[in-house]
Amino acid sequence: MQTTVALVEAPGKDFQLVDVELDDPREGEVLVRIVATGLCHTDITMRSFLPAEMFPNVFGHEGTGVVEQVGPGVENVAVGDHVVLSFNSCRACSPCQEGIPAYCEQTLLLNYFGMRLDGSTTMSRDGSPVFGSFFGQSSLSRHALVGAECCVVVDPALDLATLAPFGCGYQTGVGTVLNVLQPDADDSLVVYGAGAVGLAAVAAAVASGTGTVVAVDLQAARLAEAERLGATTLDASATEDVVAAVRELTGGGSSYAIDTTAVPAVVKQGLQALRARGTMVALGLGADEYPVDATDLLQGGKRLMSSLEGDSDPREMVPRMIDMRAAGTLDLDPLVTTYPFAEINTAVADVLAGKVVKPVLVW
Repeated sequence: MQTTVALVEAPGKDFQLVDVELDDPREGEVLVRIVATGLCHTDITMRSFLPAEMFPNVFGHEGTGVVEQVGPGVENVAVGDHVVLSFNSCRACSPCQEGIPAYCEQTLLLNYFGMRLDGSTTMSRDGSPVFGSFFGQSSLSRHALVGAECCVVVDPALDLATLAPFGCGYQTGVGTVLNVLQPDADDSLVVYGAGAVGLAAVAAAVASGTGTVVAVDLQAARLAEAERLGATTLDASATEDVVAAVRELTGGGSSYAIDTTAVPAVVKQGLQALRARGTMVALGLGADEYPVDATDLLQGGKRLMSSLEGDSDPREMVPRMIDMRAAGTLDLDPLVTTYPFAEINTAVADVLAGKVVKPVLVW
């Protein structure tokens, strides 16, 4: 079938809406009519990160939509189901069996290489391959051919536009708090970067009863959202010594920290502002390496680690977040700004300029 996608023609180029040919569903694949797709920094970064031979390419990994066809062997979804799309996994390897499919042994092949495991692409244009299958979905498109394991069925009464970020950004922030760090009333958590991932982490920390939750950012509007969610805030642009300020707010140093900025200097500050034996989780994408204050690290017994998708299983985490949303403890809907798909490059410019927190593209 023919469908419209937001194509990136070559490294560093803007998105452009073009028509491509989309295959019929094969074994384990599902055809989804996309209703909305969250625009994530990963989609923007990948335009310049991937090598030239992996273009033209279609990104997008926070899709929501309605199932229109299912391929052979698909049992977890049916035609007509409303679905939130998340990352792909094999569901058979050891990490998948352990409930941490983000660390699937085939995750690179299934989510980043732009093609099926057999080397074919799901899309083509004028007979030439178009790379896709990004996070198993490439949902910056009107229709997406996705892995069945990407699909989480949700109540059709729910607004798919506000649910789009649940498939990655919110899941990463919430999962890092609830699955990885698990802070309690005696702990403090500092979140560096109050974008969509960071604010989701703030909301989860407040909801879980973390003793002190601090959000650090440069932008007043994002700090205001963090305050709305229940955090104490720190404007790094108006603070001469961020490390000292964080230590003061947390009574000598934070138990935990999360970095969503991928700014090396921020990661270094976050580590320095931890208390002894504190833990920092780096979530941001874009830095090549992080500097570490070795003396501080070694004397303090501190840990720097990462997490993929907040160590979440989407089949468990997406419904869990939807329940939290219904209970009023995950009030992230105000972060969403919707754009028509034709305005995708405006949405990119707005989020990079800090005008919006979470752009969601709708057809």
